[in-house]
Amino acid sequence: MTEHERQPTPLIVDSRKDSSSPVDASDHQSQQPGTAKATKQTSLIHEVIETAILALLIFVAVRSVVLNFKVDGLSMMPSFENGEMLLVNRNSYRSVDAWDFVDWLPLVDEHEDAEPFITFGEPSRGDVVVFTPPSPGQDKPYIKRVIGLPGDTVEIREDGVSVNRTLINEPYLEGATTSCQSGGASYCGPLTVPEDSIFVLGDNRNNSEDSRFFGPVPESNIIGKAWITYWPADVIGVVPHYDYPKLPET
Repeated sequence: MTEHERQPTPLIVDSRKDSSSPVDASDHQSQQPGTAKATKQTSLIHEVIETAILALLIFVAVRSVVLNFKVDGLSMMPSFENGEMLLVNRNSYRSVDAWDFVDWLPLVDEHEDAEPFITFGEPSRGDVVVFTPPSPGQDKPYIKRVIGLPGDTVEIREDGVSVNRTLINEPYLEGATTSCQSGGASYCGPLTVPEDSIFVLGDNRNNSEDSRFFGPVPESNIIGKAWITYWPADVIGVVPHYDYPKLPET
């Protein structure tokens, strides 16, 4: 055997690419990070949108229940100081009519004598309420105390306030009297509070524009019931409600 015959046969490698399934690893590696980044950005945008929508829904839900109110003036001293911040419960006196759920149906007419389906509550004597005053041109909310309810007979004299011919005790006035003889007060009584209305007075009787001047307030003007004082910090707490002794019927 010759030396040439003892040499191994060289390995032959076919370097031709399969044209039917080209693979370029460098191209695959360059596209993958970009695709992942775009997917991540899209996911982040979706999360931001979802968070914004959720925050909006929570805000609308909270605003439908409570309202911020700032005491402006001295008409409710000593119970509330100028600048105090309150939360007002907007649903305290709200009612839901059963026909509200079906009046959008065609050929269905609401009965004139339909009664409320759900009533969350009604104003009571001693409540502190925020309302739109009935005076023409006044749209700034007032805060006052409910003294008279529908059907009550209210009379104001120098010795105090009488409801249904009974002089009521008002310790929150800290001894102050209720004047109703000067300064344009026209509703000193005796006055019968109309249906669906309330008679309100400020606790600072010598510095309060209230029902003595503009008369009874329609219940539809009530924005809500003063609920919680949250500023300043030293007065944080639930707004106290005063219950008067049982008064005779009208």
